[in-house]
Amino acid sequence: MNSTFEVALRAFFALIALFIITRLQGKKQLAQLTFFEYIVGITIGDITAFIATDVEGNLLHGYASLLVFAVIPFLIDFLSLKSKTVRDLFEGKGTVLIRKGKILEDNMKKEHFSTDELLEQLRLKDAFRVADVEFAVLEANGELSVMKKKESQPPSVSDLGLTVKPEHDSQTVIMDGNILLEPLAEAGLNMHWLREELEKAGVALDNVFLGQVDSAGELYLDVYDDKLEMPAATEQKLTLASLRKCQADLELFALETTDIQTQKLYGKASQKLEQSIKQLSPYLK
Repeated sequence: MNSTFEVALRAFFALIALFIITRLQGKKQLAQLTFFEYIVGITIGDITAFIATDVEGNLLHGYASLLVFAVIPFLIDFLSLKSKTVRDLFEGKGTVLIRKGKILEDNMKKEHFSTDELLEQLRLKDAFRVADVEFAVLEANGELSVMKKKESQPPSVSDLGLTVKPEHDSQTVIMDGNILLEPLAEAGLNMHWLREELEKAGVALDNVFLGQVDSAGELYLDVYDDKLEMPAATEQKLTLASLRKCQADLELFALETTDIQTQKLYGKASQKLEQSIKQLSPYLK
């Protein structure tokens, strides 16, 4: 067999084996890998390269070693899901570096974590003063988790005593010029509505690269022609303007009429509508 063809063939099957192994290992990112998984990954890569290029080496021996390095981490992952002891042994545990605003120097020495590294990680978490940190833990993957003191945290909606409507996922209803029926139905909309929106925007369906509907029912369009300016969403603003016009008309009718009962009726309706506008304004701006 020609040596070049043999290397190509070995590389092809080695690549398939490597693909299967990586799929079995799950979708962990590089930063989420434990030290053990990182070393195993490097070794598997070396073995795969050996299988692909060393035509004089025993192919069976190469795949046997590859199988061992693939199966053992898989078994460890399985046991880690069942046992915290195994999980702590192979994946490690988080180490507290700051508790109640106090740096724990002994824990930093234990993890070989310098003061400069601590300050750098804190800055990456938008904590530029150690005094603002209530709690910080060095996770097993090397990331620093930081919880700021209550007074240093930005106020939340609940802290301000406000209520907001729940947010829903945006639905992609057009992709590559094709309408996606399932997401459209998930958003509670139909083809007729979508075609009307496209007509309002003056855009042909074939020219739409991506179309998404947000929780407020607004349609965002990205077209293939990057020079084409898409009109900003105005439906909510128009609704708010219409409500304000109705409220102003009710006030005008109340001033123009001479009938006391009718005047009271229009005035009361105007006040109720004004209250409704104040409640709806944050959602319609």
